[in-house]
Amino acid sequence: QLQFVESGGGLVQPGGSLRLSCAASGFATGFNLDYYAVAWFRRAPGKEREGVSCISGSDSTTVYSDSVKGRFTISRDNAKNTVYLQMNSLKPEDTAVYYCAAVEWVYLLSGSYFDESEYDLWGQGTQVTVSS
Repeated sequence: QLQFVESGGGLVQPGGSLRLSCAASGFATGFNLDYYAVAWFRRAPGKEREGVSCISGSDSTTVYSDSVKGRFTISRDNAKNTVYLQMNSLKPEDTAVYYCAAVEWVYLLSGSYFDESEYDLWGQGTQVTVSS
């Protein structure tokens, strides 16, 4: 069964960097990340889960929330079936549980990159804590 698993979370000081990974496993013959939109969401204490970034399709379209634009970079390595989120210049407000989610990109409605209901495959989350 196809699943995505996050890793790379931890404790980091403000201004520091961290790289999260979202690795696919259990996929069937013919699997290719090009067929999927993969997004990072996060849930901060006391707040609703929000979209952070997304990469989708064979054209590697990328989208970022305003709060992380210029600081975070999403990328993928199709050979490793893994999507990454490089997080730089981290702030205390970035503290959250980070989740990756995926859906076959042809089923993703236009402009719905950060709509949770669009995604049917979710990881269990990895904790990121930014504190001095």
